[in-house]
Amino acid sequence: MLNIRIICVGRLKERFYADAANEYIKRLAGYCKLEIVEIGEYRLPADNASRSNIELALEKEHNAIKAKIPPGALVIALCIDGCGMDSAELSEYLSGCANGGASRLCFVIGGSFGLQEELTNSAEIKLSLSKMTFPHNLARVVLLEQLYRAFNIMEGGKYHK
Repeated sequence: MLNIRIICVGRLKERFYADAANEYIKRLAGYCKLEIVEIGEYRLPADNASRSNIELALEKEHNAIKAKIPPGALVIALCIDGCGMDSAELSEYLSGCANGGASRLCFVIGGSFGLQEELTNSAEIKLSLSKMTFPHNLARVVLLEQLYRAFNIMEGGKYHK
């Protein structure tokens, strides 16, 4: 059974996001050992989001993320410039990880300004959920749904059509 940790910058504040995430977390329980780790989002001054302030925020978030990545885990960084996979390809990727001996996967979802380049460059893969930009709260729900769909495809279930 795969151990999957999802590290998220920011917390789910809106109930509708939390309800959706919890539904997929419940569904995934039979397929993998899943853990969600939330990292506090570094707040920038509302009127002064200079490039240096953004870089400082990304660095602080990066340090907090690095501390939560399990040793030996394959890191999958979610970013808009990453490779796209359809649901079947994600299922094949997860299956390949499990069959190849990788038992720990760590998906990382950045905050409002994304992820520090050092993290995305060192990741096993950079994964894009879409060419569109999503709020990081919605990205978490979409990732959870796609993980559920991928495991269901592996099992030959009827969820994926």
